Amino acid sequence: MTASLGFSNEISDLITQSAGVGEVIFGIVFFAFYRSKSVLILNILGLIGLLLFVVILQPQLLIEAFNPVTTNIPIIGLSLVLLNNLKQSSQA
Repeated sequence: MTASLGFSNEISDLITQSAGVGEVIFGIVFFAFYRSKSVLILNILGLIGLLLFVVILQPQLLIEAFNPVTTNIPIIGLSLVLLNNLKQSSQA
């Protein structure tokens, strides 16, 4: 997808690798701090941003198997459940 933005192959590879490393790091942070409201909100915003990125740049990906809708929406839902759980546990 980065090549569709006009980046060269080398820069596209660098962006893709950096994004992958960033996702792994955020995954570790999310796993360790899943009860943090700010981490959950950042997760939701990031997933919405990635979904919008695909909708704008390559909407044809939305109908393929394991597309951003079928992967991001359930994780956003899970994050909302966790946020609700945090809210209820802080009120108790």
